[in-house]
Amino acid sequence: MLPWLPPFPVHFPPVEEALGDPDGLLAAGGALTPEWLLAAYRRGIFPWYGDDQPILWWSPDPRMVLRPEELRVRRSLAKRLRNAGFTVTADRAFDAVVAACAGPRDGQPGTWITEAMRQAYGHLHALGAAHSVEVWQGERLVGGLYGVALGPVFFGESMFSREPDASKVALVRLARAMASGGGRLIDCQMHTAHLASLGARDIAREAFIGYLEEWLGRPGEDAASTDRFLPACWSFATLEGPPAPNDRTP
Repeated sequence: MLPWLPPFPVHFPPVEEALGDPDGLLAAGGALTPEWLLAAYRRGIFPWYGDDQPILWWSPDPRMVLRPEELRVRRSLAKRLRNAGFTVTADRAFDAVVAACAGPRDGQPGTWITEAMRQAYGHLHALGAAHSVEVWQGERLVGGLYGVALGPVFFGESMFSREPDASKVALVRLARAMASGGGRLIDCQMHTAHLASLGARDIAREAFIGYLEEWLGRPGEDAASTDRFLPACWSFATLEGPPAPNDRTP
């Protein structure tokens, strides 16, 4: 039976108790406050649910991750980085990026980025925990991504493109900023062929949780004392600007 979490206190069951079918479903209930969300990410848990559902918490096994230094930039993407006229910013249009990620997509009747989710991540952004990367062509927002940054880990939530490869450009700039600033891992949550083509790979949930405990500390029973916000170890300002003229494939 799926555990039901009251709105207080903040407490999750062990991730090892997550269901195998559907993969990673751990619990329902709780709340989307910063306290709940920060506690979740530090434990390798994230919310994902629809408008007609309660808050659902997930910790899939395996977990798809991308090490920044293992990002795969193919020749065609490197060419777009150099020649497409993109400019990249960070945290300049967080709400617009989230709204774009929540927009309709081919083959998807709805969105999991509900209004409650948009407000919740807006609160995290105001606290400095959630960040966006924007890709522009002139004054037009054409791509981007958003997620939560804690220490050396970026927990990716969603990305969008209105021009070919625009979201990939955002990911490239994020990965390179992380690699140069001590970032260790981008959490991609669940497997997709798109992310695998960029160098992401599946690892066991146990290994993923081990990385989080090593880099962020082992959470205790008292979430209020152990789930303090830990800022990103890299600067988001370093990924801003036009791509370097000499950008090449690794």
